[in-house]
Amino acid sequence: MDFFEAQERAKQRTRRLVVLFAFAVGGTILAGYFAAIFVLGQAPDRNPRYRGYETESTAFAGERPLWQPQVFATVSVLTLAVVGLASFYKWTQFRTGGGAVAESVGGRRIESHTTDLQERRLLNVVEEMAIASGVGMPTVYVLDDEPGINAFAAGLTTSDAVVAVTRGTLEKLTRDELQGVIGHEFSHILNGDMRLNVKLSAILFGILVLGLLGRGILNSLRFSRPRGKNSGGGVALVVVSGLALVLVGYVGYFFGRLIQAAVSRQREFLADASSVQFTRNPEGLTGALRKIGGYALGSSIQATKGTAIGHFFFAQGFRSMFGGLWATHPPLPERIRAIDPQFDGTFIEPPQVVDVTRESFVSAGLAPARAVSGQDAGRSNRPSPDLKAPFAPAAGTVMATAGTLTTEQLANAGSLLASVPPRLLTAARSPHEAPVLLYGLLLELEPETRRQQTELIASRSGDAAARLLAALAPALQELKPAHKLPLLQLAQPALRNLPPAALEPFFSTLDELVHIDGHVSTFEFALQKIILRTLAVGRAPGATVVQIYSFNAVAGEIAIVLSALAHHAGQDPARNFSAGAAQLKLLEGKIPLLSPGACDLPQLDAALDKLATSSGPIKQRLLVAAAHVVSADGVLLVAEAELLRAVAATLDVPMPLPAA
Repeated sequence: MDFFEAQERAKQRTRRLVVLFAFAVGGTILAGYFAAIFVLGQAPDRNPRYRGYETESTAFAGERPLWQPQVFATVSVLTLAVVGLASFYKWTQFRTGGGAVAESVGGRRIESHTTDLQERRLLNVVEEMAIASGVGMPTVYVLDDEPGINAFAAGLTTSDAVVAVTRGTLEKLTRDELQGVIGHEFSHILNGDMRLNVKLSAILFGILVLGLLGRGILNSLRFSRPRGKNSGGGVALVVVSGLALVLVGYVGYFFGRLIQAAVSRQREFLADASSVQFTRNPEGLTGALRKIGGYALGSSIQATKGTAIGHFFFAQGFRSMFGGLWATHPPLPERIRAIDPQFDGTFIEPPQVVDVTRESFVSAGLAPARAVSGQDAGRSNRPSPDLKAPFAPAAGTVMATAGTLTTEQLANAGSLLASVPPRLLTAARSPHEAPVLLYGLLLELEPETRRQQTELIASRSGDAAARLLAALAPALQELKPAHKLPLLQLAQPALRNLPPAALEPFFSTLDELVHIDGHVSTFEFALQKIILRTLAVGRAPGATVVQIYSFNAVAGEIAIVLSALAHHAGQDPARNFSAGAAQLKLLEGKIPLLSPGACDLPQLDAALDKLATSSGPIKQRLLVAAAHVVSADGVLLVAEAELLRAVAATLDVPMPLPAA
């Protein structure tokens, strides 16, 4: 899977969606126009222009002409205004992030430090996939009132993504099956499907709102009483108007649901295939699909508000009408046969759910089983990667991992998480302890600097934070370099829960800890850049816009990024820089190697902020060039890997840790 190609395909689908939406709105306008002609035909004719003559064109609707440009223009303007405002309203609701989508259907955020075994198992599966793919840890939700087996991913960017599952998914699936479902949802995250889904929901709401207005008018008549002799005609006119709006709204909604189904179905096959590719365990995904077919409730969703996001879900959440034309997902047998051609059409009736409190962590699914054989056995028993040791990936290999999730990455993520000190994992998942954990990651080895940092933390965050830091100290001393950025990923959901008033003191303390010794290391820069960027985008994902489409407009910023990487990438900055600059043919001869002072970390910080608003092709070529810079000498060191991750995170491109 190519991350940038997937993003471009998502944009192409968005453009097609706009065209289809235009047709749906056009149909709605036509239906509204004929409804208006009909309603006007029922009203008393007070226009003398139509009195005294009758032509062929006036034989319709009370001797009014069939084609009335003024009526058509009025209906068009009103329809476009209502649909546009309603769609904008729904987009405004959802543009705050994936959490708004999950909460709109009754989702409850799972606390990252939960002790519920089923929720803990789910978080472990999501954590493994987040670490493996380089995506910031999504916030995880559970739909407590939904007994069916279903799930969805939502958000506008990878920084505000959420994964939501139903209570039935937690209770009825094994760990392998749960991993298959979550792998399917991560495919939607990495393929750029989430933003398209949000746009589609806003569009459908805009089309449906006319019908809702009509229903509101009809409902209001229940509480009104006709007064006067002539009031009956007015009430009848209101009833006719309400019915006309309902009809017009649902005509548009009919075509909107067709669009929803058409956009959604093919993506589900791709997500299923990607899940199998991620996990290399087709039985996990097919097992989940067969259980959906075997349970009476299947994948059904009870919340009526969920119909607007039916295309988000892992499986068909609502009964499909019109012979499957509205089905947002392919039939279960087709999905299973696409994975297992030998499927005989028999669904399984799952056994009674076992009591996981009496099982081991592995059998309960809280930890992945490591009992594998052959070639994979050697891989699973090897130690977790330690970036202290240099290694030599090719530039193509480095870039090929962007936006991907592979079996090897998943296995490495599981091994890495298993080797992180448990006390630090607990701290990363706690909203109260995660900030102190990040402070601890910044502590220097030099005693005097470390003492100053500890005193700063105590003065800024209080004695309780100082005591917690002391309690974490033994585990922090065991920490390997390869653990630091994954811990930062795991801490992101907890940090997102910080109240806005606590963020500024937190950021200020981080900044002082970084600069207390007058030197900023590459890890310190990466930590600050990643956390500031992901939290900012996570809180306002709708504010991310593309403003720059020209390579020439950011030539200076690209030169800063490549020069900064070149100076941190070995003993020959000129050779390193040339290897990267050669990948940017459009800027040939326009980007020089800058001196260290002209591309220091503050300069790099500003350059990345501007490049974050550039288009996909610019980001892609920049990251290709950056990968060639850090790989030019055949060795990837800690500083290079950390800077590359910071660059990728700022550009909102998931970059997994390179395998040792």
